[in-house]
Amino acid sequence: MVDATRRVGLARVLSKRGLCSRTQASAWIQAGRVQVDGRVVRDPEFPTIAGRHRIAVDGRGIDETPVQVVHVMLNKPRGLVTTLSDEQGRDTVYRCFDGADLGFIAPVGRLDKASEGLLLFTNDPQWAAGITSPESGPDKTYHVQVDCIPDATMLALMQTGVASEGETLKARSVQLLRAGEKNAWLEVVLDEGRNRQIRRLLAALDIGVLRLLRVAIGTLQLGELPKGQWRLLTAGEVAALGGD
Repeated sequence: MVDATRRVGLARVLSKRGLCSRTQASAWIQAGRVQVDGRVVRDPEFPTIAGRHRIAVDGRGIDETPVQVVHVMLNKPRGLVTTLSDEQGRDTVYRCFDGADLGFIAPVGRLDKASEGLLLFTNDPQWAAGITSPESGPDKTYHVQVDCIPDATMLALMQTGVASEGETLKARSVQLLRAGEKNAWLEVVLDEGRNRQIRRLLAALDIGVLRLLRVAIGTLQLGELPKGQWRLLTAGEVAALGGD
């Protein structure tokens, strides 16, 4: 939440209110659509103090604009990037919401382009911060297809930690789900979310990733949700993930 005692940039105030992304807020401000105490402000970093200024977009005060809080889960397909817009013109996860009347929602964490599975979205920044917190956020569970059959020593190393680019990478737990002649499926549970953590951990052990699928966040399971489809979370699911 925005601290009511300190000055905060105007664009951040709008995004934290759940009205839009920070980038969208900056564009609105620079276009002259935002007023502070009746005066048009064009500086996205214009300092404001929560509760002391009347901030309006297109003449309507943001505190007079009710925002319906939304919590969504998506089964992200491979090949989509987790961003609102992509400088390289690649398809983004927002393609999955074409035609949906959800207002602005932001991804809670990330899945890289080659990864798939459970991805959350919301316009509730406090709820999102709780889920992504390294200290208190829920575990994330992945099913990972690898290009070999790891032995017990490799599985143990994944949990005790391996060095990679100055960091120690490890998983909370790893177990072998099934194995074929040349590859295997692992279940990997993380209690933190560093960038490309599983891929980097396995690469440090010379293990290649063929598929990476997130199947659960805390108690929330991906289940049978079809690829590319989304649904709203129930109140119980929101609360179980550290909700309101």
